Amino acid sequence: MKTLLIFGVSAQHGTGYNVLQTVLTHYPDWRCLVLVRHTDLAHQLTQQGVQCIVGDATDSEAVEQLCKTAGEQAIIVSTLGGTTGNYTAQRVIIDAAEKTGIQHMLLVTSLGCGETWSTLSLRAKQAFGQSVREKSLAEVWLQTSSLEYLILRPGGLLDGDVTGQGQCYYQQEVHGFIRRRELAELIIRKIENQEWDNRAYSVIDPSIKVER
Repeated sequence: MKTLLIFGVSAQHGTGYNVLQTVLTHYPDWRCLVLVRHTDLAHQLTQQGVQCIVGDATDSEAVEQLCKTAGEQAIIVSTLGGTTGNYTAQRVIIDAAEKTGIQHMLLVTSLGCGETWSTLSLRAKQAFGQSVREKSLAEVWLQTSSLEYLILRPGGLLDGDVTGQGQCYYQQEVHGFIRRRELAELIIRKIENQEWDNRAYSVIDPSIKVER
C-alpha cells in the first residue's frame, strides 16, 4: 500500500483533485492525505476515506505536521499554483519533507519552466511569464534538495475524457495540450512504476491538435 500526500486539491477540480479521484477509483487500498483550504471540501473528501487537514500550504507548521502524519514512506504530489503556490508553498513543502524524512516528490509545473523558457513565445512570456519563472524557482529548490523527484511540465490543461495518448518528452521542444484526467493518470502510473529518475519532462497529448 502506498501513501500519497497531495497538495493542490481544490473544489475547482483541477489536476490535484483529478489525481486524488484517480487513486480513489483505481487504487482504493492506497492511503491519501490532503491539505485543503475549505471545510466543505474537507468534509466531502473525508466521506470518501481521505485524511484531510484544513489549512494553507504556506503554513510551515501545518505542512510539517501533515508530513509527520503521512510518514517517511509517503510520496508527495504537488500541483499547486497561483500567487503563493508557484514557489513559496512549494519551498515550504520541500523543506518540510526533508525535515521529516520523506524521500520522494512529484512536482507539476508547466511548459516553459527551466531550460524550456526559451521555447515560449514573447506573447506567452508577457501573458504568464511571471508564473513560469516562479515555478522554475520551485523546480530548482526541489532539484537541489535531498529528495528523489520527478518533475512534469504539462502543456495547456483542458477538461475532458482520457485519450490514453499523453506522453512525456525529455529534453525535446514540444507544444500542445493535455487533459487534466489524462495528466492525473500519467502521474499515478509514474508513481506506481517508481520512476524517480530526478528529471523534468514536458507532457502533452499529441492527439490534441494545436490551433495556431
